[in-house]
Amino acid sequence: MRRSAFYISMLAEDIHSVICATVDSKGHPVTRAVDIMLADSETFYFLTARGKAFYEELMKQHYIALTGMTGGAGTMQKKAVSVRGFVRCIGKEKLREIFEKNPYMTEIYPSEESRKVLEVFTMEQGEGEFFDLSTKPITRETFPVGERTRSEKADERGDSYLISHFCTGCGKCSAVCPQKCIRRNGKVYEIISQHCLHCGLCFEVCPVHAVMKEGKE
Repeated sequence: MRRSAFYISMLAEDIHSVICATVDSKGHPVTRAVDIMLADSETFYFLTARGKAFYEELMKQHYIALTGMTGGAGTMQKKAVSVRGFVRCIGKEKLREIFEKNPYMTEIYPSEESRKVLEVFTMEQGEGEFFDLSTKPITRETFPVGERTRSEKADERGDSYLISHFCTGCGKCSAVCPQKCIRRNGKVYEIISQHCLHCGLCFEVCPVHAVMKEGKE
């Protein structure tokens, strides 16, 4: 199984209930609990009723961000999957499969007539991130969801860091890194991105401003 398919499956099978963010009619962020009902090797599926504000937001914005967590009771045993991207309404497609996969839904919408108000959505183009606090050092990995062509890149979000050619090799960044993921590479240092917390401490202490946020000038 490809890594992206593994993480998408984790959303539906292990996590299932996630917190999803959209923007309301007044332009304010709003969150709600959403169940990821189904997944395949490329993307995932969820549903809502046409009468809900969530449906209106999805149809207007065609974009969501969501996060779910799994793992042990303690914070340091947690694994998180976060996804953001463009969604599309596919109507009643996969609705029967969703109810077969999630029998609890029959208690909420018991009749075929009541299910007529439901619409299924899928993420068409997006990107996810897996974040694992249970490893030493922490582990993070990005993965595509749906089509790759319009999916946002992590560096476009400006939330990760790199060390540029301006590095003088002083080592101050490595000394303060909480995950010890900044290592010497020849005369300069580099950040091992899959273990980086994105805390920005290296950015703050670099005396020559060699540490940069990706996607930012």
